Amino acid sequence: MSKPKVNYLQENIRNFSIISHVDHGKSTLSDRILEVTGAVNPRDMKEQFLDSMDIERERGITIKAQNVRVEWKEHILNLIDTPGHVDFGYEVSRSLAACEGVVLLVDASQGIEAQTLANCYLALESNLEIVAVLNKIDLSQSDPERCAQEIEQVLGINSQEILKISAKTGEGINSLLDEIIKRIPSPKGDINAPLQALIFDSYFDQYRGVISSIRVVNGTLKARSKLKFLQANVTHDLEEVGLKTPDPTPVDMLRSGEVGYIVANVRDVQESRTGETVTDALNPATTALEGYLQPKPMVYCGIYPIDGDEFPDLREALEKLRLNDASITYEPETSGALGFGFRCGFLGLLHMEIVRERLEREFNLSLIATAPSVEYQVELSTGEILNIDNPNELPQTSHVTGIKEPILKITILTPSTYTGTVMELCQIKRAELVKMEYLSPERIELIYNIPLAEVVIDFFDSLKSRTKGYASLDYEPNGMKPANLVRVDVLINGTAVDAFSTIVHRSKADEYGRKMTAKLRTLIPRQLFDVPIQASINGRIVSRETVKAKRKDVLAKCYGGDITRKRKLLEKQKEGKKRMKSIGRVEVPQEAFISALKLDE
Repeated sequence: MSKPKVNYLQENIRNFSIISHVDHGKSTLSDRILEVTGAVNPRDMKEQFLDSMDIERERGITIKAQNVRVEWKEHILNLIDTPGHVDFGYEVSRSLAACEGVVLLVDASQGIEAQTLANCYLALESNLEIVAVLNKIDLSQSDPERCAQEIEQVLGINSQEILKISAKTGEGINSLLDEIIKRIPSPKGDINAPLQALIFDSYFDQYRGVISSIRVVNGTLKARSKLKFLQANVTHDLEEVGLKTPDPTPVDMLRSGEVGYIVANVRDVQESRTGETVTDALNPATTALEGYLQPKPMVYCGIYPIDGDEFPDLREALEKLRLNDASITYEPETSGALGFGFRCGFLGLLHMEIVRERLEREFNLSLIATAPSVEYQVELSTGEILNIDNPNELPQTSHVTGIKEPILKITILTPSTYTGTVMELCQIKRAELVKMEYLSPERIELIYNIPLAEVVIDFFDSLKSRTKGYASLDYEPNGMKPANLVRVDVLINGTAVDAFSTIVHRSKADEYGRKMTAKLRTLIPRQLFDVPIQASINGRIVSRETVKAKRKDVLAKCYGGDITRKRKLLEKQKEGKKRMKSIGRVEVPQEAFISALKLDE
């Protein structure tokens, strides 16, 4: 591992992030910057170099922000590649806290998308310098002039200052690096002050403990010193301090303005949380740095191990994963059907899907996830207000005077030819139009208020299919609103199964009940007696399907003869079935739960 060649000067450091909408070329641009600056040996180069997880490569998306130090024309550039999907906006906000500027990347063939706006506003709120860049100018369908005018109109960035590049071919990358040095300011910090360093990301290594990515704000972080973690109020010996170039490269010290990593043999994941301030234990800083606001989960679901013996392993896996993804929340819960598990909160459906997949892959677990739900505000007749995210916690209707559901403010950007079909979808999903504005003759911006519960099921998929993939979506919380909601319970052989309960709008409750009972009829194996599957709302059965009983052919031994003998045997069998039904208990296989609770079916 080669040590950095450029001498440290704080005015020669540039810390910046790349932000954009999904698929606008962030990871490709990161690859080209690594190539142009010579940070990676050409033989070792591969696509999505900074996307280290298999799941990122398979899906072609960035999930975790990654940082790397490169050198260009006697300057140190600390690059942080961020996710583009709205569900991972928390990753973006944490990355921006470690930067002085951003590269705002826009696809020259598609123009501004919803997440472009959201990420740009995040950067403006953080008071960061913005370098606007149009990517993919090598494509035949690109229209950089139209996109530049759109950026100027919507974001107020001078179209003459917008750079035009192709991250795929490398065109314009050198000019971009020069502009980053020219436009983005160097970090402001006092190298002589007591050490203050901010942890902006961490992950757990089973051999070395917690490895944390840090940004040194003030002072100097020296190897083999004793560190104090201010919020956790613990001390640890620093084993290694280094830079990601992109390989981990140990160094003697990190100084004010630099970005790197530390290894301090931290085994308790609670002690090295994201947003923690690190200082020197012998000469400590008196105040902690401003950390991060805790994100509020928007989607909840129960996660249970298929094998009950794996419950302690699931708890440990969630602890370690939360270190790497601070936006997950979880607490233990018990289900009569599924056993012991955790009620987990996520920032969105994709976030939920990715976390479940990471738990299964990285920790070798087999899991069942219940249907996603959101947090409701329930007012009881006593005047008490309850916040519930589990349908089974909803009190009896007689005790409830009102229920409020969370509302999202969504921004949809779509080609104007799809305006009608998008508005129709929003009406079906109980959305209310707030604003409609043409960004250009070909593109329109729609802003709606919509119940979160309608978005978490299939809204995004429906939007993409109706607009042939051209529409983009961004959302933000927008308070609570009263709604006519009910709980739908599913009964199997007269017994309610908590795993299948859900809260839906009354107008859609009957439809959900019919769908779930029809689905379960195909999944539950036949017993020796009829098994009724019912959907119930407030004790009223709204749908019923029956799994027909297996029937032994008791007439097989009868050949010819009197019909009364056959009827006698059938009546005897019928009596036996009645007795069996009165004491029978239905065995529902795990596969039925997994299939019934799948989101995509």
